[in-house]
Parts: sequence; C-alpha cells; structure tokens
Amino acid sequence: MTSTREQALRGLFLLLESTISEAKVLRNEVLPEKIPAGGLLILRDGDPGEPEVLLSTLSYYWQHRAQLEVVVQKGDASDRDAALDDLLQAVTAAIASDHTLSGLCDRVTAFPSDPNTLAIEGGVSVKGAVVSIELIYTTSDSLT
Repeated sequence: MTSTREQALRGLFLLLESTISEAKVLRNEVLPEKIPAGGLLILRDGDPGEPEVLLSTLSYYWQHRAQLEVVVQKGDASDRDAALDDLLQAVTAAIASDHTLSGLCDRVTAFPSDPNTLAIEGGVSVKGAVVSIELIYTTSDSLT
C-alpha cells in the first residue's frame, strides 16, 4: 500500500512530466553536468512538516512543502532569463490545470521562486530557481 504522502508526490511528478513536454522532469536526482535544451525540473520530496491533528474522526492535516528546482542553460543572459521565465510559467500552468492532483490533495499551491545564476568557467551559464510547492492532504495515520 502506498502512503498518501507518496501518492501526492508521485501525482505532482506525473502532472509536471505529462504537461511540460519541453523540459526533462526528474525526482530526487542529482543535478546532471549537462542541462537539456528544454530545461530541467527536479522535484525534491521536501518537508512534510508537523501535521495538525483533528480529533473528531482522528485525522492528520498536512501542509507538505516539496521543492522544485527549475534549471535552464543558455549562452546569452537574456535567453537564460526568457527560458527560465517560460519554464516557470509552464509550471504555474501545470499546477493551475489540476489544483487537487485528481483528488490526491485538498490543494496544491506553488509559491514565488528565488532565481539564481551560476557562472561555469569555460562553459555556458546556468540559471535556476527553487519553487516551493505546498501539498495539502489529510491522512488517517501519522505515518501514511
């Protein structure tokens, strides 16, 4: 039996993978040496935090914060900026298309990103951002 936490994370991964065809989507992988031309998304499981315990029909209300690394690699700064912006907009559109991950979550919300540029000596610069994505779901047990 798969936990609700794992179902929600898999659901988010599958949503991103199926709706953002131009970028490669990975989960909990290391950043590769070469970034695909369409960009790269790496979903990190993040922190489920402490649940709120509801006593009337014992249940656990989670506000799980997953992290999504969004990375592009282009030679020109303006091309990097545009590519990252396009990819962030695609992530926003993907989440907006299914805020409950087909009923796996009560709500999925992406928060503003924190972009950074990484200059690579002798190579093409990489620009990326980390997007926090909140997965809200309820379980009947603190471990599921």
